[in-house]
Amino acid sequence: MDTRVIKGLMLAVALLGIVGCGGKELPDQPETTETAITQPAQILETQPPQTESAPTEPEIERFVFTFAGDCTFGATPSNYNLDIGFPKTVGEDYGYPFANVIEYLENDEFTMVNLEGPLTDRGYPAEKKHVFQSSAAFVNILTENSVEAVTIANNHTMDYGNTGYQSTLETLENAGVPYVERDSSTLVTTKNGLTVGLYAAVYYKLDVEDMTEEIAALKEQGADVIIFAPHWGAEGVYRPTEEQKRVGRAAIDAGADIVFGSHPHVLQPVERYGDGIIYYSLGNFSFGGNIYPRDLDTALMCQEVIREDGQVRLGELTIIPASVSSVSDRNNFQPTPFQPGTEDYERVMSKLDGTFDGPNLKIQ
Repeated sequence: MDTRVIKGLMLAVALLGIVGCGGKELPDQPETTETAITQPAQILETQPPQTESAPTEPEIERFVFTFAGDCTFGATPSNYNLDIGFPKTVGEDYGYPFANVIEYLENDEFTMVNLEGPLTDRGYPAEKKHVFQSSAAFVNILTENSVEAVTIANNHTMDYGNTGYQSTLETLENAGVPYVERDSSTLVTTKNGLTVGLYAAVYYKLDVEDMTEEIAALKEQGADVIIFAPHWGAEGVYRPTEEQKRVGRAAIDAGADIVFGSHPHVLQPVERYGDGIIYYSLGNFSFGGNIYPRDLDTALMCQEVIREDGQVRLGELTIIPASVSSVSDRNNFQPTPFQPGTEDYERVMSKLDGTFDGPNLKIQ
């Protein structure tokens, strides 16, 4: 009986690309190409011939991780009881701060913000110029608006001392909100089973060796996506420092996928580096610390994450340029997207792609 030799060859090519919202490209990103080739196989057929099933394509799952900037759900002591301050503006309407961006938060896989200041009704203000306090009840802003994790690694977490800090940890834990502390790491599991590794640090201790060890440990613990959240840089400055660049790129080299920076209170460029991405600063978001900020620009980073055949990688980035306020004459703490094509929209994009040429803010 004659035999027939059938040789099969499968070639799957996956492309990694990152573009800005509205088709605007961010700085050049080297393409990553993954190639999977099956070995030729010999199959002997006899009469009657066997029906050969078509090869099964690997399942591709796409998720969105959303990042936003500094959130202070309170005020300084002098502004705490003002009618236009955060506490009285929001009251018990916990959906108010994110009402104009909720579609992005509730329809994604994972949302993360920088929680700038304690969530506490206890303790005493520290002796410093800028002190923020948020009522513990405002943790409901996080839970009611689908925020899956926060970083509390910043220079305002201790504004109400250790008492306020411990109260903040208790408040977050009781509400079921995952958090990452300064010089610490943690793992968070999303609703679809992605394991997210978080590591955070503050500018007065950005140790690359420690960071590298922490990222390696998160990888060993099974993290699918690793996020490094540094609080760094210079306030009011629209470009990252050389230190930010050095540490941010070292984090990607060490195995981090996303660097989520904060502290400058203004937007800084997004940089695609290696297989990862660096958000040097996302500025303020729902920020009760300032009623009349000189710069109201902010943005949402909607980062696609792809899981295919057990492997996870980054996909496209969609940017949502926005204002920290829904009114133009002051900050009402309600971030609102700009319309594409407007001057405001283009200004935000210029800050994120590095072409903005305006002066830095002078911050004491």
